[in-house]
Amino acid sequence: MNRIITGQSNNGFSKAGLSRLHDVLARHVDSGKIPGIVALVSRNGETHVEALGTMRHDGGAPMNRDTIFRMASTSKPVAVAPVMILLDECRLRLDDPVDPWLPELSNRQVLKRVDGPLDDTVPARRPITVRDLLTSTFGLGMDITLLGTPILSAIFEQGLTPDLPTPMPEPDEWMRRLGALPLMYQPGERWQYHISNDLLGVLVARVTGQSYESFLRERIFDPLGMKDTGFHVPADKIDRMPPLYAPNPQTGEFNVWDEAKGGRYSQTPAFQGGGGGLTSTVDDFHAYFRMLLNQGKHGTERILSRPAVQLMTTNRLTPEQQTVRNAMATNNVHLSFGQGQHGGWGFGMAVRTYRGDYAPIGQFGWDGGSGTSTYADPVNQLTGILLTQVGMSTPDSARVIHDFWTTYIRPLRINSLFSFNKVRCKV
Repeated sequence: MNRIITGQSNNGFSKAGLSRLHDVLARHVDSGKIPGIVALVSRNGETHVEALGTMRHDGGAPMNRDTIFRMASTSKPVAVAPVMILLDECRLRLDDPVDPWLPELSNRQVLKRVDGPLDDTVPARRPITVRDLLTSTFGLGMDITLLGTPILSAIFEQGLTPDLPTPMPEPDEWMRRLGALPLMYQPGERWQYHISNDLLGVLVARVTGQSYESFLRERIFDPLGMKDTGFHVPADKIDRMPPLYAPNPQTGEFNVWDEAKGGRYSQTPAFQGGGGGLTSTVDDFHAYFRMLLNQGKHGTERILSRPAVQLMTTNRLTPEQQTVRNAMATNNVHLSFGQGQHGGWGFGMAVRTYRGDYAPIGQFGWDGGSGTSTYADPVNQLTGILLTQVGMSTPDSARVIHDFWTTYIRPLRINSLFSFNKVRCKV
């Protein structure tokens, strides 16, 4: 079991708190259900990293600080940044219809009933806007409480999500298939998960005339020093990526969903998916979230405007939309293992609007189905990142994520401000 501690003096952390954090994470690895973990907590320039366990469930190379992970839906908070740059530069406007760049989404039809036949529709009351895509309210998305309905079945059959055995098609074909489907809800009416984030990548590519990844690299990755982040892992780095496991829901047996060498991230994908396609490291993601906490600045360089960051990281949903999203999360808890109950949503990320668990109000970020979790807390200026490669086909990775967020604020030297009882999380 390896452990890494970094930082100049750890004046921002208590030794006892860091030991508790280590012990909580180590118990999950020692249980045999999580082969390895890389975790980071950071505050005001002080950083602590834990690298525990191995890359494979049967041993082998250890997890390291530079291990490259499939970030899954934790891609969303990063992948929205190029759209904010285009807004900052007035190349897009929040309430512009997207039709000029995404004509496949013009003249939409909307289902009369979300569980009804695909041809039982009414015309959309208005065009889809950039704001609708940014807030995930354009009218179509992944709602697994609707499994078995015609619209969700069509989304799967058309290969519009990244979780199927067959990779998503190239963007123009993906857009053609998407444009053939009706919307679930009127534009701007309901929060619907995921598909809007993939649409944002297509929007960026068509507005800028360059690939989504090249714009991300030019304006986000390179300025922030995110040298190990992208939509695939080059051959000279592939040894740093573990396999992605999807444990058997009944037996817990480790099944490999995606190998590193020869897997879907070993080559450039046809579709560069902002909803869940990035690979990265704990330090790369830390650089990005530190920039958000610094209101868009990285050192002396401004990456995003302050208003752009504030729009991204504060709740943008109406009370009615929040009520529906809360209900979706509650009804989903048996499938999502409790992930997603935050209250609000900004642009590309969740924003906690109530204290439903140990995480603080105002915290922003998101989780990924590959066992990843990245959030920042603007009140305490604290960033936390936890990365595994155990998919959420079982509750094991969700449990370590919950325990990490239950424990992560404890190492701070802020006892005069906060008081916590000892928490012992069972694996």
